[in-house]
Formats: sequence, structure tokens, C-alpha cells
Amino acid sequence: MTATDKSDFVPIYDSLVAEHGDVPAEAREAAEEIQREAAEALDWSKVRGGG
Repeated sequence: MTATDKSDFVPIYDSLVAEHGDVPAEAREAAEEIQREAAEALDWSKVRGGG
């Protein structure tokens, strides 16, 4: 794939984002939130007196 070929995909991606939202970014944000919640749920330091 050349630089020219790659730039041809940008308008397609932009139109998909316009239609459906930035799905990869939304998925990334959801995954980060789930990781924070899981870390909090699995934090035993308060039970063990460590914090």
C-alpha cells in the first residue's frame, strides 16, 4: 500500500465516523472504564488493612 492508497481510505473512515460515531474510540473508553471498575472491585487492600 502506498501513501496515496492509504490516504484514499481517510474519507471512507471519516464518513463512517460521521454515520456511526468513532466506534474504536468508544470501545477503548468502555474498556478503560471496565478496567478501572475491575481494579477497584478486586482491590483487597482495604480489607487487609493496607489502605
